[in-house]
Amino acid sequence: MTEYVSLVDEQDNEIGVMEKMQAHQEALLHRAISVFIFNDKKELLLQQRAAEKYHSPLLWTNTCCSHPRPGEVVLDAAKRRLKEEMNMACNLTYEFSFTYKAVLTEELTEHEFDHVFFGESNQLPVPNPAEVADWKYMPLTEIETDMENNPGVYTSWFKLMLDKIKSVRNDHTD
Repeated sequence: MTEYVSLVDEQDNEIGVMEKMQAHQEALLHRAISVFIFNDKKELLLQQRAAEKYHSPLLWTNTCCSHPRPGEVVLDAAKRRLKEEMNMACNLTYEFSFTYKAVLTEELTEHEFDHVFFGESNQLPVPNPAEVADWKYMPLTEIETDMENNPGVYTSWFKLMLDKIKSVRNDHTD
């Protein structure tokens, strides 16, 4: 099935629709979602991307991330992908959005206007093996230390987001 993304401007106004792979090949700004699920111990649920993923295979990243379908509400996309990737459902709260550009390979660039959602759940995931190789819960401080010691095992976007995630979480947990 061919997947499409919404091309957007710097204010997240939709300016077109394009096949997902082409948008990544041409490094065009498009809408994305990222979900961060925390348990009652304040640990973040990480996933290791499946080996078959077309980019960033076997790298550790946030609970789930993807792209809304054209015309799909970003919150609905976040809930859909959490179910599709991790077989989980919980209340999600929009936290912030940001734009980033990360060259993945000579052929692929992530250039995304990313909408970030947080959720709270103690449910254990039952991941879709086509999407997820492994998962674990970790405290943000341990993730930060591991990321400093082993930067090559984490996705580029997760590395870009971690400081902001810590800052927002501190606002909520103090």
